[in-house]
Amino acid sequence: MKTLIVEDDFTSRFLLQGLLQSYGICHVCVNGREAIAAFAQAMKEKDPYNLICMDIMMPEMDGQAALREIRAIEKEAGVVPSAGAKIIMTTALDDKKNIMSAFREQCDIYLVKPIDRERLKESIKSLGLA
Repeated sequence: MKTLIVEDDFTSRFLLQGLLQSYGICHVCVNGREAIAAFAQAMKEKDPYNLICMDIMMPEMDGQAALREIRAIEKEAGVVPSAGAKIIMTTALDDKKNIMSAFREQCDIYLVKPIDRERLKESIKSLGLA
């Protein structure tokens, strides 16, 4: 599994990477702009990410905007929604507005921090990635 972790907080990046590296390659970005660049490059190389774990509150470009851009890139490439990257929003925001917005923009799972190891593993299994 090829994973992209998009997180501006060092501790959260470190923890997610520790949890996910046993599943395969993990790349890390610190904001939405970097994530879009990494995602576009992977698509161009025909080696897309299977999983993206993305925070919402980040500098330069937040996770909601990055989620929209990533789905737009997939759509432009002719990727049907069910065949695209699985996206788990990993955020401290537990409000209805952000949750609904993330699902409207086609995130697959929404996990509230602190991320529970077992819940993350269950989420990855439910997405058919493990």
